[in-house]
Amino acid sequence: MQAPYAKLAKPEGEHKKSTWGNLLYTNLNFWAIWWTGVGEDRVVSLESLEARMRSYAARVDTALSKELRRYAHSRFHDPLVYATEGGKRVRPVMLMLSAEALGCKDDSVLGAAVAVELLHTESIIHDDVIDEEKVRRSKLPFHMKYGYSASLLSADFVFAMILAIAARYDDRRISEEVSNAALQMAEGEYSELTIDPRIYRLTWDEYIRIITEKTASLFETSAKLGALIASGKEKEVEALADYGRCIGIAYQLKDDLLDWRSKDKVSLGLLQTHSESEVVGKMTAQAESFAEEAKRRLMNLPRNEATVLLEDLSDFSILREY
Repeated sequence: MQAPYAKLAKPEGEHKKSTWGNLLYTNLNFWAIWWTGVGEDRVVSLESLEARMRSYAARVDTALSKELRRYAHSRFHDPLVYATEGGKRVRPVMLMLSAEALGCKDDSVLGAAVAVELLHTESIIHDDVIDEEKVRRSKLPFHMKYGYSASLLSADFVFAMILAIAARYDDRRISEEVSNAALQMAEGEYSELTIDPRIYRLTWDEYIRIITEKTASLFETSAKLGALIASGKEKEVEALADYGRCIGIAYQLKDDLLDWRSKDKVSLGLLQTHSESEVVGKMTAQAESFAEEAKRRLMNLPRNEATVLLEDLSDFSILREY
């Protein structure tokens, strides 16, 4: 019998929204399959989902701290502890859940989980320099605390750490996938860098391509690495890679909605050809569409608690308010 459906509820205290925030909650009608042993109907809140993710994130934090201690002698150690503090750990948690969905629950995933979080960290350091950010996770961005030169060197050091982790895996596909993600992320960032919002009319297809490369590529790699480490079948690896890519696109759409008032180059480029209401409405609708497509990609996987959490993670990616 098919498990009952449960609507993912908004957290309490989320009644006062910006205009686009109200539009988001008005238009989205997400339903997640909630698996329980006795088949009870149950409302899944963002708080309960975050609580279920917390144990995975804690394992990532422990593994990350252990990896950083390898470099306790280095002058980069303390700055990198600062750089990796905080964050939702969505990418490494997705990697761990992808492996668990295919039956792998041991610590063999932790190295790769740390690697994708470090690659995310490296991209943040670079992005904040390029975008001249003044705040990151409610604290000073790395370049404002340690300087521009130290930021560039630290990002290089992080990448060397990632290479060292990948080299510990006998399966060369691990390093190949990490490398591929880094290449795509750089391509996407460079595409965004070259946009002149004063004159360039950014099309929707170009926008989706940029966020696919810049953001979704690492989500895709995270899910795919979990499948590879778990020795998944080809169709399972492909399904999880597609899932990760769809989640990554939805996640970036949500980020762009959350940051809408900042009017970055991408937003301004889209506004050259569309009204603000059209852009916000389309971002909202597409976020829903990609999140739902991500769930459909999981249909080729075994039905278990990990796949249920992966489904719920797709809702989290666009219902979150941070």
